[in-house]
Amino acid sequence: MDVLFHLGEASVANVRKNMTDPPGYTAVRTTLTILEEKGLVTHREDGRRYVYKPRESTNRVGKSAMKRVVNVFFSGSLENALAAHLGDPKTKLSRSEVDRLRKLIEQAQCEE
Repeated sequence: MDVLFHLGEASVANVRKNMTDPPGYTAVRTTLTILEEKGLVTHREDGRRYVYKPRESTNRVGKSAMKRVVNVFFSGSLENALAAHLGDPKTKLSRSEVDRLRKLIEQAQCEE
């Protein structure tokens, strides 16, 4: 998916070319077929090859994945998820990131 998000669309060969230490051609083709069956990618025919592309934007897919992570690992608590991340000593935020988070929190408070 990362390669498809980066390139926009790609054949199996192009996906493999853009992967670090790629698996075999058949493994990539099979994975793309499974992703298509799950509704995550679509394809078009270009001669004899299929060209795959994501069905949704990285932003939309990312939001959906984040919701699943919060629900599965933090019992649906966004506060606990953020506290776990921000409480990690390895987490470093720039001044602009802190300012953006502060604004988002203020906006969320106004919507209550």
